[in-house]
Amino acid sequence: MFCAARMSETREASPATGLPLFSEEARAFLTVSELNQIVKGTLERELDAFWVVGEISNLRVPPSGHFYFTLKDDKSQIAAVMFRRQGLNLSFQPENGMEVFCFGRIGLYPVRGDLQLYVESMEPKGRGALYLAFEQLKQKLADEGLFAVERKRPLPFLPAAIGIVTSLQGAALRDMLRILGDRFPECKVVIRPVKVQGEGAALEIAEGIRELGQSGTVEVMIVGRGGGSLEDLWAFNEEVVARAVFAAPVPVISAVGHEVDFTIADFVADHRAPTPTAAAEMVVPRKVDLMDRIQELESRLLREIEDKFERAKETWTGLFRRLADPRRRLQENQMRLDELSLDLWRRFQDRLSRWKDRLTHDAGRLSSLSPLAVLERGYSIAHKMPEGLIVKDSASVNIGDLLRITFARGKSLCRVEEKE
Repeated sequence: MFCAARMSETREASPATGLPLFSEEARAFLTVSELNQIVKGTLERELDAFWVVGEISNLRVPPSGHFYFTLKDDKSQIAAVMFRRQGLNLSFQPENGMEVFCFGRIGLYPVRGDLQLYVESMEPKGRGALYLAFEQLKQKLADEGLFAVERKRPLPFLPAAIGIVTSLQGAALRDMLRILGDRFPECKVVIRPVKVQGEGAALEIAEGIRELGQSGTVEVMIVGRGGGSLEDLWAFNEEVVARAVFAAPVPVISAVGHEVDFTIADFVADHRAPTPTAAAEMVVPRKVDLMDRIQELESRLLREIEDKFERAKETWTGLFRRLADPRRRLQENQMRLDELSLDLWRRFQDRLSRWKDRLTHDAGRLSSLSPLAVLERGYSIAHKMPEGLIVKDSASVNIGDLLRITFARGKSLCRVEEKE
């Protein structure tokens, strides 16, 4: 049809002119670009957007972020592209071998003349898109170690301040504040209000977690909301929220939905609470329970003190009985000391008497051997003067030598007149 409009401008070659039948003068020709543009325009005018089902293969994602792939079934295939702007709305990651429903239009890429499907939206076949996105992100974060048990931090026993990241309008916040007020009214609560569902909720939740963590005012954080559908809870399945929870400087309790609801935030958080109410019960003990515990410990301490005092008293009484009257013990010791003193004195006198007798005996022996005793018997001692040498032999003196004679009593000087 589109060729006829152009062919009407051509004319048959005249035998008289002798021009070639397909010369430029005889006919008007389309360029390849013109032909591709005509085909492209016709396809875009004649075909509406539609859904098509097929399997993804040859998937390529260049730095531009566009998805290039082949969509095929058991008999045919067609090239397909999903540009980055449309791909940002996907809740799952396309993979080779995945069967998908694609909504889009058929078009021609005029540069190469390739017929391809321009995909505007995509959903996985068999499993829902949200479920598939949940499983993919869960596996990815698990491989990175964000769910590791060894990195889970314990909750502080009695935090001075508790941070809560949730919606101001939700019943979950009212329930948590009521529980916290009942359990420990003095506990400080810092609320960071955020959207918990809808567009932009995940970014707000992540930013709230970061702000509370960086403020340094809280020791533990509760992140959550009340129950809802999978779509309502989906903000807590976003990667940005998971990484914010992982990076929080204080322990995080994930409290999203009801007990049967599980989100990615539950797996990353240090602790999961089945409900927001349960999170409030986990984060702080009941004051009355603490007071009861203190009274119990106080009573136990008093009992132990009394028991210890009684045992000490019994021990002291036993020692007192063994000690008896200290004055009597002192008197007994004094008497014993007197006895020992007398005995020591007697021993000393006896020994002194023995020493005296021995000294007298030794003195008598010495006296009998003394030269003085010899002199007392009529003997004398001659010393040659002036040397003072004792004369033992008459041959050692000469006539006229001067001698000093020592008697038992007194001395005299004599001169030798004769020797025998």
